Amino acid sequence: MQRRNVGASGLTVSALGLGTMNWGQEVSEEGAREQLRLFADAGGTLVETAARYGEGQAEAMLGGFINDTVARSELVLVVQGGTTRSGSRRLDASRRGMLDSLDASLSLLGTDHADLWLAPSPDPAVPLHETLSALETAYASGRARYVGVSNYAGWEFARAAATASFPLLVNDVEYSLVNRGIERDVLPAATAFGAAILAWGPLGRGVLTGKYRGRIPSESRGASDVWAPYVEPYLAGKPQRITEALCTASRGLDLQPHELALRWLLHRPGVASAIIGARTLQQLKEILQTSSAPVAEPISQVLDEVSALMA
Repeated sequence: MQRRNVGASGLTVSALGLGTMNWGQEVSEEGAREQLRLFADAGGTLVETAARYGEGQAEAMLGGFINDTVARSELVLVVQGGTTRSGSRRLDASRRGMLDSLDASLSLLGTDHADLWLAPSPDPAVPLHETLSALETAYASGRARYVGVSNYAGWEFARAAATASFPLLVNDVEYSLVNRGIERDVLPAATAFGAAILAWGPLGRGVLTGKYRGRIPSESRGASDVWAPYVEPYLAGKPQRITEALCTASRGLDLQPHELALRWLLHRPGVASAIIGARTLQQLKEILQTSSAPVAEPISQVLDEVSALMA
């Protein structure tokens, strides 16, 4: 698998990252172990986790696999901080909340450092300088080799990067053919400060696989009362037209829609890695077969045009 530098740094990660959001919920412990083994065998290095994933089960599972299934030295651990494992308040970007969550995550993961530690979405109850102070402490102490943020708007990232006395390496945000909103200001802000994008939801919450065309499969997230509101925004209107164009183009290239969608995304400026959250081993196998080769210019231009942002 292709390796890439993350922003203006020496950190390298695999072009595809393994997300663990489904672990402990839709993916069993054995299934998670198989995913990690398959991912590492394919050359994957970036594994992303968070306290809120499975109420802490994802971190606990991953910690049990490290050095048993895959050596710690072969992984780039991306850990989201500032979120709780249980209780009604899910977000806490205070200095105490951030550093407590980091220590708890490292304990569960069985390691003394995160390769990349991320502040959560901006917490309206906490001043920015306090969140940044937690990142600085973790960075200076070595508990986090690099730091960044998640889901910051462009102006929020620019303000944080200009304020911090240390580099913010990434902004972890949603990005795909059906959601190119970050190109307005998030991506330019990251580029201006030498940071990169970690793209979550690179397959448009599953829509860009083509499986929702004309129907909602009974076993899919779109058929779940819990997940349906997450998928529905991409099932009609412009996202539907983008998906149809993608499927037509992929058929002409003898590719699966998800392959073409990922190849398009991985060659967008500023993207370091696309984070995949597979629910089954078969889904992950198919995704890991994606080539890192660029999309032919005529096809890329068509996809650019059909998915272009409105003025």
